[in-house]
Amino acid sequence: MAQVISVNKKEPIKPNLSNKNKQENSRPPLFRKVNYILMGIGVLLLGIGYILLSGGGSEDPNQFSEAIFDTRRLVVAPIMIVAGLAVEIVAIMWHPKRSE
Repeated sequence: MAQVISVNKKEPIKPNLSNKNKQENSRPPLFRKVNYILMGIGVLLLGIGYILLSGGGSEDPNQFSEAIFDTRRLVVAPIMIVAGLAVEIVAIMWHPKRSE
């Protein structure tokens, strides 16, 4: 025969979150305002670099276009993209001193 087990329904035990919240609030944030500003500048530089890199095609696929060898696409755009990546690395690694 099956045995019936009755369980008293009580409120579930809630973990004490007061200590946990105090520990989480005592740590400084991972990124600060300066980091987010630098990240935005890096994304902007990357976007500008990719926009400068685009274009240069010809309307007729049978005709070659010399526009793909423009200085803007060969020099300026890659410099902007590399600069954007460098700024992103600096933005992630930057840890400004905290004044207390």
